[in-house]
Amino acid sequence: MIDNERLASAIKIMLNPSRYKICEGCSSIVSIGTRICPNCHAYRYNDDEDYVVKQAEILGKSEQTSVTKDDLFT
Repeated sequence: MIDNERLASAIKIMLNPSRYKICEGCSSIVSIGTRICPNCHAYRYNDDEDYVVKQAEILGKSEQTSVTKDDLFT
């Protein structure tokens, strides 16, 4: 089952890929101004817009499998 909130986020990213980048540590999509990934604390990113769109499409259609900081404090 596709999560509508996740899909909406993916569409937002696909419409403005220049505002995002992909973490090379965990493949999370983060805003372009992020210095350290909030999920895995990596600091290397790929900001290729085609890659961002492709990753957003993949993540928008899949269930969340990564642990986020919000998961740790609930």
